[in-house]
Amino acid sequence: MSFHTIIIVGNLGRDPEMRYAPNGNAVTSLNVASNRTYTDSNGEKVKETTWFRVSVWGKQGENANTYLQKGSSVLIEGELRPDKETGNPRTYTRSDGSTGTSYEVNARTVRFLSSKGSSTDNLDAGGSSGPGEDIPF
Repeated sequence: MSFHTIIIVGNLGRDPEMRYAPNGNAVTSLNVASNRTYTDSNGEKVKETTWFRVSVWGKQGENANTYLQKGSSVLIEGELRPDKETGNPRTYTRSDGSTGTSYEVNARTVRFLSSKGSSTDNLDAGGSSGPGEDIPF
């Protein structure tokens, strides 16, 4: 038996999208940007953004759809789901022609660090996605 867990802290790149699976279970899709800022060897600040596509199931998914919106800060604990064909992250082409990747996560736990109508300015330790960021999905 094998088991892994991924923990992501980031901000929603757009509003949640909820749908119902054929068995009637709710599933909500979240697009989460996790940012990292560091100083490179030349003394320049570098900002990296990694995008995650997160599926949240059942009542937890319904709550995420109700209480979260674009910009909300979240902590996700879940399982990384690779592309079934390649075993790697999903690749896509950005609007500028460059290649990007997205990581699929099946959430076990979603913690709301902010919610609708609240500011994320002081909660987002890693920065937030801004205008002009390419959202891959």
